Amino acid sequence: MYWTLELAIYLEDAPWPATREELIDFARRSGAPAEVEENLADLEEDEDAGAVTYSSIEEIWPDYPTKDDFLFNDDEY
Repeated sequence: MYWTLELAIYLEDAPWPATREELIDFARRSGAPAEVEENLADLEEDEDAGAVTYSSIEEIWPDYPTKDDFLFNDDEY
């Protein structure tokens, strides 16, 4: 499983919190590339406890860049 910003952008408008299956369904309906579906299919599910609910993209891709990661100052603009 690998994530890039180009792939993760397809999940920005996902209906968080969501299960793996809900995210896969969202990716299909929104026209995301097959790589997004493949990455989501690789997410772990707890077979004993049922579906795992993810509350944000950061739970799927911990290194997802946030606004704080960019090197510019909003006050300057």
